[in-house]
Amino acid sequence: MLADDIARMIETMLDESGGRLDLQRNDMAARLGCVPSQISYVISSRFTPQRGYIIESHRGGGGYIRIIRKQMSRNDYLMHFFCAVGDSIDEAAAMACLNNLAGSGFLGKEGYAVARAALSGSALQDLPPDMKNTVRAQIFRHIIMGLMS
Repeated sequence: MLADDIARMIETMLDESGGRLDLQRNDMAARLGCVPSQISYVISSRFTPQRGYIIESHRGGGGYIRIIRKQMSRNDYLMHFFCAVGDSIDEAAAMACLNNLAGSGFLGKEGYAVARAALSGSALQDLPPDMKNTVRAQIFRHIIMGLMS
């Protein structure tokens, strides 16, 4: 739950600052009563390029982390996922991308369930092991293309 609180606080600060935030981990950690590594974890796991954020780290005297929310169109966002899938993707990475798509509202409950089943290891169990990740990537790219308007 602390991670959710940190993420909400960062989102609020981003909203208030127009989508660009310079954040000092130590200051934020002190305000929340946690360690700076928890702030780093939330930033690295929730404020990713796949979710439309640019992260810059500035070290040294008074170092900070800059978070920039990119404004992307629906198709730009989906194209980012299309490129991220590439020519091969393992099941864990595919499920992580799929969860990001669902979490961003691009897939409803039923679409998520269908895509999850299509990308699962059990759906590809009859393929030779060296082909599974390539076929999974092809299927995933077609799912993403189907989501584009």
